[in-house]
Amino acid sequence: MRTRFESIGAYTPSTVRSTEELIAGLSVPRSLDLERITGIKNRRVHNSDPEDYESSFELALSAIDDCLRHSDYTAEELDVVISVSITRFHGPGFHCYAPAFALMLRNAIGATSALHFDVSNACAGMLTGVLVLDRMIRAGVVRNGLVVSGEQITPIAETAAREISQPYDPQFAALTVGDAAVAVVVDDRGDDDDEIHYIELMTTSAGAEHCLGMPSDKTNGIAMYTDNRALASESRYQQGISRMADFLEESGRTWDGEKYDYWIHHQFSGPAIEYISQLTQRHFNTPMPQSLTVLSEYGNTASTSHFLVLHEHLAQQRIPRGSKVLLIPEASGVVSGHLAATISRLEA
Repeated sequence: MRTRFESIGAYTPSTVRSTEELIAGLSVPRSLDLERITGIKNRRVHNSDPEDYESSFELALSAIDDCLRHSDYTAEELDVVISVSITRFHGPGFHCYAPAFALMLRNAIGATSALHFDVSNACAGMLTGVLVLDRMIRAGVVRNGLVVSGEQITPIAETAAREISQPYDPQFAALTVGDAAVAVVVDDRGDDDDEIHYIELMTTSAGAEHCLGMPSDKTNGIAMYTDNRALASESRYQQGISRMADFLEESGRTWDGEKYDYWIHHQFSGPAIEYISQLTQRHFNTPMPQSLTVLSEYGNTASTSHFLVLHEHLAQQRIPRGSKVLLIPEASGVVSGHLAATISRLEA
């Protein structure tokens, strides 16, 4: 059984908020060059107008619409809908835990015969959803399915702007986020030109408390508290690199032999991505593939980041047909891993 990415869709809000504007809104004056530290110039922010409010749900629906426009499948032909959003806002200030987001999205698009469930795995959510769907297809449970995430996550940046009060603050990373939604259809029609070759994820539970999302302990809002020093360490990054090396050896592969054309890292920090690239190059003693990024204009869009990068570069026709792409997660948990796929059919 060979699986593939059959179609991809994305949606980003029209409102742009610059890093300069965000820093100017901090509750205390700071000489913080966030753009230089992170590589993020702008991010998109959901529409908060009550008449056109863009919650996680509305964002996800827009990405699904875009995805199905590029798909050979109609909503009624989908076998399963998997929602992987970290944020589950359905209307202003309403975070929905039940019913499942996947059920509501399934019903909204008319895929009423599809299986449905939610998966939560922080910023590795989309990769986790694809992993589960890939395994379901290979096991013969379904023939196709949709994985979707809508992230209205900028409220944590608003909380951080109100509450940050010290040079090294655990809410610093919250200033990097932006809102976005993505969706992909995966099916069982893979071939030499379109195939998900492998996908593996690994959780290192020792880092589970290094990044936590929760209600603020100071004001009325949601917040994210991150131990950046613990997360952005060589030893932490080396765990994922070593697991990749072990996987390649165990499966009779080599880095050079895989001939990756591009790789996409989680979009959390430009300098950190470059550092991971340097560590990976040192480990395998070979040049790395070309890195694709949209970090400067969209920031860290949480679970949507890898597929937003893929969508935007496809839209700009920067990924030739037949390219082999490697997706590398960096997620709270701590989750690392890899997904390799050859893509020819995808359009945006």
